[in-house]
Amino acid sequence: MRNWIKAIVLCALPMAATAQDTRLESLETSDSGREWMAVGRLDIAGKGFCTGTLVSPTLVLTAAHCLFDKVSGQRVNPSDIEFLAGWRLGRALAYRTARQAVIHPDYQFSAESSTDRVGADVALIELWQPIRNTSVIPFESGDQPRRGAEVGVVSYAHDRSEAPSLQQVCSVMNRQAGVMIMSCDVDFGSSGAPVFSFTGTRPQIVSVVAAKASMDGQSVAIGTAVEHSLQLLRDELSAGHGFGLSTSGSGTGKNVGARFVRP
Repeated sequence: MRNWIKAIVLCALPMAATAQDTRLESLETSDSGREWMAVGRLDIAGKGFCTGTLVSPTLVLTAAHCLFDKVSGQRVNPSDIEFLAGWRLGRALAYRTARQAVIHPDYQFSAESSTDRVGADVALIELWQPIRNTSVIPFESGDQPRRGAEVGVVSYAHDRSEAPSLQQVCSVMNRQAGVMIMSCDVDFGSSGAPVFSFTGTRPQIVSVVAAKASMDGQSVAIGTAVEHSLQLLRDELSAGHGFGLSTSGSGTGKNVGARFVRP
């Protein structure tokens, strides 16, 4: 996850009062993580990982910057990306290789840091084969929550790469132009992690983590709202605007053993 969100971008924004945040809870057991098996680790070209979430049997939602090589600035070949659904302590409920991917049309990896760039930092990955495990139920998206609303986040990170953690309660401190500033606990590797609203009968994804920042000595998470972006990305895929599609490689389900780097 990138640290390119600067405090100057946020200083002018008045902050809403926050609820009492809960601590991170490890989801390393099947019982504790049963509800969250559609959140998985995205292993990327054997060089690092992000967090992704199944939003249909074949589609994984994540952050757009996860699909770029941070050194060359080039897009990662989707055939080098593998989704490990419900990854826990060396095992996943499903292993799927990416078939193609699409990023938000307004996202530019090499652009200057801005709220516009963060607001478009979202992508969809289409898998070669659907995941139809009854324990892996895709999540739906929801409306962007108001300032002060309670949300939660499930994420992998460099210090929890073998099992995700849940923060049940953190707060939306502010919103601006599709960007959410939250008190959630995220770290390198949490890029693309789903931020959930709990207002319905089942958690709904309202944002994906794009970065972390520091404000007045407090760590904050920066998220990209998905209220309108998810449907836009689906439309982009339907229109044939994905990249990486080929007729070779059908998703062998191999474990690529990705090492951690800062994506």
